[in-house]
Amino acid sequence: MLGGLGAEVSEVRVPADLVGLDGLVIPGGESTTIMKGMARDGLDLAVRDVHGSGTPILGSCAGMIVCDREHLGLADYVCLRNAFGRQLASFEADLAVDGIGEEPLRAVFIRAPWVEEHGAETEILAEIEGHPVAVRDRNVLSVAFHPELTDDSRVHALFLAMVTSQSEARA
Repeated sequence: MLGGLGAEVSEVRVPADLVGLDGLVIPGGESTTIMKGMARDGLDLAVRDVHGSGTPILGSCAGMIVCDREHLGLADYVCLRNAFGRQLASFEADLAVDGIGEEPLRAVFIRAPWVEEHGAETEILAEIEGHPVAVRDRNVLSVAFHPELTDDSRVHALFLAMVTSQSEARA
């Protein structure tokens, strides 16, 4: 999705892969497995350093959980895992998301979290039944759904706008 928007994309597997990146995506998957792998490979500390430098980070689904204050501590919110239910409760919904335009975004939720609590500075961008499912806290944009599973690139475009803004501020 990011490549289709003109971004140069590379995989991050070890801390050295983070050098020179303008942005970082922490994708979906299984948050406990992601955290164990990051700790094993030293990525947890390296990602905290990248975050501390102001580099924009996008966390989606499990990536949203990984960014929360109880995991990597990159953003001031706490997620409830599998908030909507197990795999069989996966669903799609049309969301109004602040910052991406008026047209609703079709969002795919698979064993998705929601934000259970958040700090005063955390900006709520979208909710389902009063539960935050898209938030921004400083340089971290997090969504409970999988924006890469549709043809709608607006979440990724919002992230790239954060990257561009940060790159211009550093120049």
